[in-house]
Parts: sequence; C-alpha cells; structure tokens
Amino acid sequence: MATLIIFRHGQSTWNLENKFTGWVDVDLTEKGIQEAKQAGEKLKSFHFDLAYASDLKRAQNTLKLVLEVSNQSHIPTTYNKALNERMYGDLQGLDKTATAQKYGEEQVKIWRRSFDIKPPNGESLKDTAERVIPYFKAEIEPKLKEGKNIIIAAHGNSLRALIMYLENMTPAQILEFEISTGVPRHYELDANLKVLKAENI
Repeated sequence: MATLIIFRHGQSTWNLENKFTGWVDVDLTEKGIQEAKQAGEKLKSFHFDLAYASDLKRAQNTLKLVLEVSNQSHIPTTYNKALNERMYGDLQGLDKTATAQKYGEEQVKIWRRSFDIKPPNGESLKDTAERVIPYFKAEIEPKLKEGKNIIIAAHGNSLRALIMYLENMTPAQILEFEISTGVPRHYELDANLKVLKAENI
C-alpha cells in the first residue's frame, strides 16, 4: 500500500491577472503562499518519502512551503519539466478575457478545454499527457510499488493528465474536472497501483 498526494500550485501572479501562463515562470501571490501553507497544515499527519515538482518555480515554491509546514523539508525532492504546465504557445502572457474578445469565446474554449486541439504553437492536453504519463510510469510508479509515499506539486493541466490516467477518466470527463489551487488530492494505492481511494483533502 502506498500514499500519493498531488496538488496544484498556489495562486500565481498570472492566475490573479487572468493571463495564460503555460511555461512562463511566474511566482506565487501572497494568497498563493497562504494556500500552500494551508495545504501543509492539512498534510501534517502524512509521512512522505519522496517529493516531485515541475521545473517552474510556482510549483517548486508551493512544494517547499508544504514540506516546511508539514515538517518534511528533509525528504529528497526532484524537479522535472515533464511535470510542467501545458505550453500555451502564442497565448502565453495574453489576458484571457481579451483573447476571447479577439478570437471569440468559442475558439478560446476549444483551445482551453478540448483534448487534442492545440493553441497556436502550443500543446494540447493530449500532448501534455504524452510527457506527464510516461514520466510518471518510469520515474514514480516503481517507487510507489516499493511502498514509498510520494507528494507531487504540479499544474492544472499536467495534473489533469495524471488524474485521467490514475482514475481511468475519458477525455470528456477530465476536461470538466476542476482542479483548485493549493488543494491536495489524496490517493491510496494497492501493491498493483490500483486506486483504492481518491479524495480531495
């Protein structure tokens, strides 16, 4: 039996400004810092062996705060760009409302919420899944099978890809699945990594 906790970084400066962020390396807001600390409080009763985050500082700094508050800063931590947010291409840095006015709300919704349609020069959720899931299978699954308890800090879309895989969701189901900033999702996994429990805490 192993425990896996995954969570989206706390609110970032561009979340607050309603901009497409993608791979732009923005940091947390004061609210995001508080969300991370609150997540750490919720996770004080858990013991982790290993921690992972994306290559972006909003996820890394959220993870650091969570581990500090839960008194687990000492555990080995790995950063990897395979866990990065979906790359939004030409939309990165643009205001979401202004982009909808320019291209039409329906087009922006397709870019944001379809599974395999990419924004200009960016990644679809399918593309994101094609880097997140192989990394998870190669790097993290063997450690879960050893019974290690693992915590992962990542992003809305990289976590959508992972949740779709873990919970056997269809593309349509995962696109409607909301992932709030700073809210841990708790999995209990059996020896074959079958999900016994999946819940937000």
